[in-house]
Amino acid sequence: MAIQWYPGHMTSARKKAAETMASIDVVIEVVDARLPEASTNPVVRELRLHRQRPCLKVLNKADLADPQVTQAWIAYYNRQEGVRAVALSCKKPGEVARLPGLCEALAPHRSENTKPLRMMIMGIPNVGKSTLMNVVLKRKLAKVGDEPAVTRAQQTSLLDVRHSITDTPGLLWPKIEYPSDGLMLAASHAVGRNAMIDEEVATFLSGLLLARYPALLAKRYGFPVDASEHLDAVTVIAEIARRRGLRVRGGEADLERAAKTLLQDYRDGLLGRISLETPATRSAMLAAAPAQTAIPQPAPDNGLPAASA
Repeated sequence: MAIQWYPGHMTSARKKAAETMASIDVVIEVVDARLPEASTNPVVRELRLHRQRPCLKVLNKADLADPQVTQAWIAYYNRQEGVRAVALSCKKPGEVARLPGLCEALAPHRSENTKPLRMMIMGIPNVGKSTLMNVVLKRKLAKVGDEPAVTRAQQTSLLDVRHSITDTPGLLWPKIEYPSDGLMLAASHAVGRNAMIDEEVATFLSGLLLARYPALLAKRYGFPVDASEHLDAVTVIAEIARRRGLRVRGGEADLERAAKTLLQDYRDGLLGRISLETPATRSAMLAAAPAQTAIPQPAPDNGLPAASA
């Protein structure tokens, strides 16, 4: 299953973002801390590099991600030129309040009152850009919702006399190159419902959880501790249906409802703190990509990057 989702409004949003990029100082790129690279839009990288704009990489939803993996990603991004990374949760205003100061460090030429710092929030749909905007401004200005692509137009606001901030619509890119990226994005609710089949996405997710977080899966659904030894990605969905009493007419397991249950539990953080990729697994995926003919099953991993990553 190749997941692609690029609504028409994103083309105009991309053009508008390119125009605005010329008049801002720092890009605040918001990504999902559970899948930082899969949720990094290559179009955003292309636009900011073209304009030579520094980037504050915000790994949002850090409260849902594996903390040790998140620290590995912070180190990974901080090694990149012109990039500073920070992990936070928009649910914690105190963490969000640090952002203007971090942006100032990336654009010291804008530290005077006569030259207000101009910041621009960018990222894919449903990673929390508008929530971040509202928390920074300490008022509800940008519309938010639990669906991708709620924001459809840019909004610029003055934070104070020294800072302005522009919120932009969520942008995906015309073609998602790696199938596993599309599945991670779909599992994390970054694409529209019409672009995905819940059972296929949930099967991908269950396979990854079996390989990397079997204890969390067992705890949530009452599986045996050694479930990974006798279950596979498909039978996990059926077992969730059985244990939750999810049946269709006739008594058969309701796999669709079970798939939606697993996806929603992951999105809500009810499974525990989970990261879908690490620097090491990302590197391995890219190395295997040229010869890749199908979506690989996740290799056993404890969620931590390899020492060589």
